[in-house]
Amino acid sequence: AFANDVNNWGGGYIIVGVAEKNGRPVLPPTGLDPNTIDDIQKKLLEISHKIQPNYMPIVQPYVKDGKHILVAYAPAGDVRPYSAPEGLGKKSSKNRNYYIRKSSNTVAARGESLRQLQALAARIPFDDRINHEAELNDLNLGVIREFLQDIGSELYEESASMPFEDLCRQMAIAKGPDEALKPINAGLMFFCKEPHRFFKRAWIEVVLRTDEAGTEFTEKYFKGPLHKQLQDALGFIKSNIIEEKTQKIEGQAEARRFVNYPFEAVEEALANAVYHKSYELGSPIEVQIWPNRMEILSYPGPVPPVDAKILEEHRRIVARDYRNRRVGDFLKELHLTEGRGTGIPIIYDVMEKNGSPEPDFKTDEACTYFLTVLYSHPELILGQSDQDSDQATDQDGDQATDQELKVLELCRQPHSRKEILEELGLSNHQYNYQRHIEPLLERNWLELTVPDKPKSPNQKYKTTKKGLNALQSSKNS
Repeated sequence: AFANDVNNWGGGYIIVGVAEKNGRPVLPPTGLDPNTIDDIQKKLLEISHKIQPNYMPIVQPYVKDGKHILVAYAPAGDVRPYSAPEGLGKKSSKNRNYYIRKSSNTVAARGESLRQLQALAARIPFDDRINHEAELNDLNLGVIREFLQDIGSELYEESASMPFEDLCRQMAIAKGPDEALKPINAGLMFFCKEPHRFFKRAWIEVVLRTDEAGTEFTEKYFKGPLHKQLQDALGFIKSNIIEEKTQKIEGQAEARRFVNYPFEAVEEALANAVYHKSYELGSPIEVQIWPNRMEILSYPGPVPPVDAKILEEHRRIVARDYRNRRVGDFLKELHLTEGRGTGIPIIYDVMEKNGSPEPDFKTDEACTYFLTVLYSHPELILGQSDQDSDQATDQDGDQATDQELKVLELCRQPHSRKEILEELGLSNHQYNYQRHIEPLLERNWLELTVPDKPKSPNQKYKTTKKGLNALQSSKNS
């Protein structure tokens, strides 16, 4: 089932020596008798020969909590689909099935699942193919060892002394016979110092535009191994773009804190672009930072069945296929992505919690590009300093805008948050509340009808005496 890898997740692991209960490991491990490990490996070899076409997992013994265990890594095979007998008995071994993974279960492929598996037979993802233009020495041992150290792999210590060819085979970043061992594309993307030598314009471009017309801008290029590009670009954005504001609210002990762009949203959006971009196309990942928004653009668009309509209508995207399974594996090892369709929901959630406008996810009818737009918090537009904001507030004084006057007029009689926003023609969203109701509370123009329970479902808002004065001032002026 892992070899068939119908979802392009990169295969999976089988661990011998750890008990299971309800799909979860029972720790500490029971462990294995060290004297039986060789026999178990021989048995695995015997069983693997029953798989057709010929397939072998990568098997490695480990010590966990003082107990010996055996880990078999079953990467996605290059000659899918694979079949296996229903069992090891004489009768059951005559019947063969194509097995796949569904959630945490192994099942025989039937109907649509079988057709989907058969469609993969002639298609090995680009990042898992051998690159015949490269040599094994294009992979850099220093970059590999640094990666192994970052993910806490036990292979890090062994890599200092083991033959380089064995290390590359162990990490599944090279394929072929001993006399013609070649790196795969994903290996070059992550462990070659200059992957753009093999993948045209495989880098991240960050463009900082200081005006809406886009006539004044600065550019920065992030090159090198993919994970280094991503980490360096995120570090630059975090240090130079992201701003935080603290705002004290009268009558509340806790201050209100928010940022122009939540870092977690930026991290998810940019990691998704690195994960899902096609490295067969000579197009970089572009990050355009405007005064009021950040645009992250990659090529091509999402993999079917995801299209423009699904992106527009759904906050949670269920993807059946992934463009770069091995790229995803390496990013997951570094905890830069989860690769289970969680990126878009996370972005929605953190933007909402920050009080930011909803993000946009766009593509065209032919799915030739994928664009993520993160809008800046309206009170932290790029280039607008706290001093400018404070001066604007001081100049406004007790003058209310037309929308504020509309709310104050409505709330002469108590109204709920939903009723107020509907009167303004807006959805009952946290961003709209923070934009149109919260400021009136802060200026003491509105008050809560249930002040001791701010989140009460019966909460309503009523115009204060100060708010009525503002209404009267506007009528007199």
